[in-house]
Amino acid sequence: MAAQADPREGLRFGRIPVTNVQPVLEGGKFPAKGIRGADVRVSAVVFREGHDVLGATAVLFAPDGSEGQRARMRPGAKGSDAWEGVLTPSTEGNWSFAVEGWTDLYATWAHNAQVKINADVDVDVMLAEGALLLGNAAKAAKSAAPEAAKVFKAAAATLADPSLNTNDRLAGGTSREVRAAVEHFPLRDLVTSSERFPLLVERDAAGRGAWYEFFPRSEGAMRHPETGEWTSGNFRTARHRLPAVAAMGFDVLYLPPIHPIGTINRKGPNNTLVAGPADPGSPWAIGSADGGHDAIHPDLGSLADFEAFVAAANELDLEIALDLALQCAPDHPWATEHPEWFTTRVDGTIAYAENPPKKYQDIYPLNFDNDPTGLSHEILRIVRLWIERGVRIFRVDNPHTKPVWFWEWLIGTINAERPDIVFLAEAFTRPAMMAALGRAGFQQSYSYFTWRNTKEELEEYLVHVSRDSAGYFRPNFFVNTPDILTEYLQYGGPAGFKIRAILAAMSNPLWGMYAGYELYEHVARPGSEENIDNEKYEFKDRDFAAAEAAGSSLAPFVTLLNRIRRAHPALLDLQNLSLHESSDPATLVFSKHKNIAATATEPARKDTIIVVINVDPHSMREGEVTLDLDALSLDGLSPDGTFLVEDLVTGATWNWGKKNYFRLDAHLEPAHILHIRR
Repeated sequence: MAAQADPREGLRFGRIPVTNVQPVLEGGKFPAKGIRGADVRVSAVVFREGHDVLGATAVLFAPDGSEGQRARMRPGAKGSDAWEGVLTPSTEGNWSFAVEGWTDLYATWAHNAQVKINADVDVDVMLAEGALLLGNAAKAAKSAAPEAAKVFKAAAATLADPSLNTNDRLAGGTSREVRAAVEHFPLRDLVTSSERFPLLVERDAAGRGAWYEFFPRSEGAMRHPETGEWTSGNFRTARHRLPAVAAMGFDVLYLPPIHPIGTINRKGPNNTLVAGPADPGSPWAIGSADGGHDAIHPDLGSLADFEAFVAAANELDLEIALDLALQCAPDHPWATEHPEWFTTRVDGTIAYAENPPKKYQDIYPLNFDNDPTGLSHEILRIVRLWIERGVRIFRVDNPHTKPVWFWEWLIGTINAERPDIVFLAEAFTRPAMMAALGRAGFQQSYSYFTWRNTKEELEEYLVHVSRDSAGYFRPNFFVNTPDILTEYLQYGGPAGFKIRAILAAMSNPLWGMYAGYELYEHVARPGSEENIDNEKYEFKDRDFAAAEAAGSSLAPFVTLLNRIRRAHPALLDLQNLSLHESSDPATLVFSKHKNIAATATEPARKDTIIVVINVDPHSMREGEVTLDLDALSLDGLSPDGTFLVEDLVTGATWNWGKKNYFRLDAHLEPAHILHIRR
């Protein structure tokens, strides 16, 4: 008789279905994103026929294919069959992960035994099955988990002891010690694994950091009172500002384009169409007779000056992020040498950039369709050149106006050579494009945070970026830019600036600010969201030290925020945010929690921060906070159910519990930043 085929071969479902594994991008076509030492939230839907109890495990595989970690997953909402767990990759590289579903033999037996013995049904059989199960578990765990094996052996003996009454025998098999041992050494059957899915783990700067932006030409610029004309600052004078930026706790100093600026159609102050002979123009109008994207503006100094500036920043633990703006002034060398790299209109002219109603007559956008090979390789040459000059981070201007395939190719090529190079997408655009840029390789991106101001808006957005999109999108919460001065900041006063800084720095591992934020610069050009007398088109003379001495600077508070971030690892992960309830419609409450593994010198510990913040910059708010205690991973509560919190802003301490009163005056201290003291 011919052998029969195994009916299970070639099927899509395993013995226990494991479906909807996350974070998975397009079936694993693109890798999900991770950061060394940062928690990655893994979820799946796991189910089976019948009523046996299930378990699920998330398994992490190192770049060499070895098993790096396995984490027991917890069930989600009742009836959803959803499971969730946390994995923490320890090094950079191409990791992968899978989810295992399995029958939980112990939980199934314990449930059935309790029900049947309470009903006086199959009592002897259930006790005997438990003794057999735990006896076998003792043998299986003998070498892998000897302490658990001892517990299993003792419990099996108790279950099998006819001299004890039924309740004592059952209690011996379901004790707290047995359940703890099973947690450590689960009794699994019918283990079914999903396929492995890719997880790209990158260095800290790809997903953590505080960014500061300034224009080198303004740092050290001098205005001559007799003529009103300016002498540009340069890399040598800008070096004097570096210690102050580092002292505020920033990790990255972002420079707008440092290349020669075009003279044709140069913009004047406040984006006017006519520039005077002394107007410096917009740094984003790149290129002139002095060179293009591979050159340095003569006013800023030489290549040696730039390299010395980068070295001085690095000595202060500041990385330099350079703007990569793929566009040209009309007098850029490419405009005459490679007209095919632009769009020519029917009248023979090259089309300038437009974002209606904005017009950029001083900028020609690139066209990647006429000569994709030539243009792409020229840009690759430029990026490699600046990497040779010490740049490891690029802030990319308007990447959504270039083909996505180009970014996949460029970033993939560069990261294959240098995995440490980071690209930030300055992409305020449609969600689909922002998601595609993340998939294409951008390590991080500007975000919609800038325009999320109300409690409701913030709650929705924080959940989205920390859960829904975290696999492919790392948001950088910039509070302002040279182009963006929101109505909230225009009319929120100093309290508004303080609130937005707290929100950005405490809720997200990446945040940034543009120079002048600490001075509360809030006057907009009429009818726009841009600062009046915009630094994009002119020099700025700011006296940061005088403002701080006068007590009219936010810099000391920004320094405190960055100090808190560095002291609390929970604040530097993206996916560990939980929302809590507040009775007040303008008070947002969230927490961030991280389990920190033991090291050679430090024991394992927990780090938990709770932020209670009044997002209305014009009022005092009060009410009651209701905390989700499970999200805080509390243990060792006081007998009255309270725990000690310290306000990291004021130093005050309180005993908090599930429900807590708050009163926050936006003009005094708009937020509690609370650390749970263990």
